[in-house]
Amino acid sequence: MSALLSVQNMSHYFGGLKAVSEFSFDVPEGVIYGLIGPNGSGKTTCFNLITGIYTPTQGKILFKGEEIQGNKPFRIVHKGIARTFQNLRIFNNLSVIDNIRVARHFTTRSGVFSTLLRLPSFKQEEEKVREEAMNLIQLMNLHSRATEMAKNLPYGELRRLEIARALATKPKLILLDEPAAGMNPKETEDLMRLIQRVRDEFKVTIFLIEHHMKFVTGICEKVKVIDFGTTIAEGRPEDVVKDPKVLEAYLGRKAVVC
Repeated sequence: MSALLSVQNMSHYFGGLKAVSEFSFDVPEGVIYGLIGPNGSGKTTCFNLITGIYTPTQGKILFKGEEIQGNKPFRIVHKGIARTFQNLRIFNNLSVIDNIRVARHFTTRSGVFSTLLRLPSFKQEEEKVREEAMNLIQLMNLHSRATEMAKNLPYGELRRLEIARALATKPKLILLDEPAAGMNPKETEDLMRLIQRVRDEFKVTIFLIEHHMKFVTGICEKVKVIDFGTTIAEGRPEDVVKDPKVLEAYLGRKAVVC
């Protein structure tokens, strides 16, 4: 499988602190790829570098063979990369469907002239946007909430809404930052099936950060482990979670020895 995303010798400093150090990996097209590591290991920094929130101090980030480091976040989205956040970034005072429509409008073609005059081309595009938003709402099992304010949704449904909003930008790669955080076991199981369905139906590649090891081993085909900004293990999830270096990073040397 060819690499959809390739990170090559990426390093990033915050003042004198090296958050990521000569970090490299390839995310093959079509897989569900996991990035794991203890708190403060550099996982979210890596996502922020890929999505243009930060610019790497050194190294390259290639998406579909094109260097993208240093691009603004909105240009990264236009190139086909969407993401969710560990801390939800939902428009609380918009309805569920409008949260998705806002994201879908990011890729529409109607200009100011056709929008102000409400030309037929604008109306056709608006109808298509609404139809696609409703399809995503159905997929996320949010059809009974379509017109409800997002702030009224429970946490698990807000997580699904954020994934729907990412899908609305028509990405080739979706970065999910701790998608199962705060979910109960039933919600976590449902989310695993949903992410697999999204990958298969939308033909997208999934790159996720997650602390929930059952989630990681149950859904990811390949896992990268980061600690103090560097790689300590990589491979199949069932092998990685048994690696002594990984156990030490999560549990500490004494716990591993005992």
